Amino acid sequence: MSHDVLYLLKPGEDPDYPGETFYCPPCAMVEGVLASFPELAKKLDVRRVDWPRPRKDVVAVVGEDNQSLPMLLLAEGETSAHQSGTFEGRAFINDRDAILAALSERHGFPAPHP
Repeated sequence: MSHDVLYLLKPGEDPDYPGETFYCPPCAMVEGVLASFPELAKKLDVRRVDWPRPRKDVVAVVGEDNQSLPMLLLAEGETSAHQSGTFEGRAFINDRDAILAALSERHGFPAPHP
């Protein structure tokens, strides 16, 4: 994989709260930025993941301990001052504000107002 991949939670049911539907507030904020700049969002590889754990697609790239979302998986060999950690040599960011900063720096999204 030679590009960044953005993982977001789909709104849905948390198995710990049967019958209730939720959204992830940090993911919703990132979704709002993507929706505000659709031309930039088209250039990203965005993958929306179901709520229940384990999140197999996420675990496969960052391990069981790092499956909290949102998460930006950086392209192979890339690093960032905003990264949260690495897994098997691959850097990732799983903090909402750090992801938004990285989207600005790496993908041309405007920065949030100070």
